[in-house]
Amino acid sequence: MRVIASSIRKGNVIEQDGKLYVVVSAENIHPGKGTPVSQIEMRRISDGVKISERYKTTDQVEKATIEERNYTYLYEDGDGFHFMNPETYDQVQVPKDVVGDAAAYLQESMTVKLSMHDTNPVSIALPQRVTLEVVETEPVTKGQTASSSYKPAVLSNGVRTTVPPHISVGTRIVVMTEDGSYSERAKD
Repeated sequence: MRVIASSIRKGNVIEQDGKLYVVVSAENIHPGKGTPVSQIEMRRISDGVKISERYKTTDQVEKATIEERNYTYLYEDGDGFHFMNPETYDQVQVPKDVVGDAAAYLQESMTVKLSMHDTNPVSIALPQRVTLEVVETEPVTKGQTASSSYKPAVLSNGVRTTVPPHISVGTRIVVMTEDGSYSERAKD
């Protein structure tokens, strides 16, 4: 299916020169003078090579047909990450380079969206938020107002983030999976 370059987003899969590429980042640039362009960084699915392309925003690119399905995360081993289709109980193995930074947020029996081309997993989409526990942070300082001064913290998955001053070690918080930022205190 041919689409204009400016409509390409992160996670889309493009077919170019008979090879499949997953979009890592896509940015539309509108300079003061000249034609607007789409700067697209992609990773070749077959071997993981990253390339960067510039298209005029009106250029046509071939978007590959991708099937998105919900899968349940099972476990990780030396070969990669294993997921199960909850309807058919079929298991699929996803290589570590496809999962990438999302690996830190994977939790047992978490439902994720896997994008499949034929039978090959090409990209993964996590839930927007996950609940994690703070394992390391500075102690709560009495009398400190809840101003915009955030303090560093380490979460149970090893990710570093910043949290408000009133959050202490052992507190469960909700984190945005896109950038690891603090969202709110967990309600459980």
